Amino acid sequence: MSRRRHSLRFSRLKGEIAGYARAILLILFLRGFVIQAFRVPTGSMEDTILIGDFLLVNRLSYGIRIPFTTRFLWMYRTPRKGEIVIFTNPYGGENFVKRCVGLPGDTIEIKHKILYVNGKPQEEPYVSHRDPVEYPPLAIPPSIYQKEWEKGSFRNAGGYVRDNFGPVVVPEGTIFVMGDNRDNSWDSRFMGPIPLRYIVGTPLFIYWSWNLSSSFPGIRWERIGRSIR
Repeated sequence: MSRRRHSLRFSRLKGEIAGYARAILLILFLRGFVIQAFRVPTGSMEDTILIGDFLLVNRLSYGIRIPFTTRFLWMYRTPRKGEIVIFTNPYGGENFVKRCVGLPGDTIEIKHKILYVNGKPQEEPYVSHRDPVEYPPLAIPPSIYQKEWEKGSFRNAGGYVRDNFGPVVVPEGTIFVMGDNRDNSWDSRFMGPIPLRYIVGTPLFIYWSWNLSSSFPGIRWERIGRSIR
């Protein structure tokens, strides 16, 4: 009788372990291929996305990646202009969220804080400028400017590429990204073009939001469930 009871307990334990193992494998599969949670730590995308927003990211937006790498098994589309993307910082490894404003072959220029794409000023109702100061441009010949920008040499250039930038041509296989909070965003103006292999996906919606900036932190209930565009 005791042997039978021991056998039943062992079978039940095996079943529980198998169930936990399946759950862990499912979570790893979803995390690696399908969805990913992302916490917004900075205000570079305000007022579209706020500090303390938690986003659910669709990792299948552009293709199927090898989990935990920057390699795609299959990339079936590339980011569209105006689309918000999550990507891995080529120089640090952390994930960033920005807006795609330039595609391969586009000429990007910023004059007096206004974005020009292929010589045309862009209408960007989602953009905010919060610093009245305007910095002058870097005095560099165009050919050298393009090469140094592509190499990421402007990472510490500060305001000298923030308000007046370019012109540069977005190389093949890359995109140009910027934050909506233009005066407080570290983006392609500084780090250079973003290779497509570093694109993680697109944010689906805000699944949680903490207001950490006020004297009394609390939940932003009105933001939960809001889609990101």
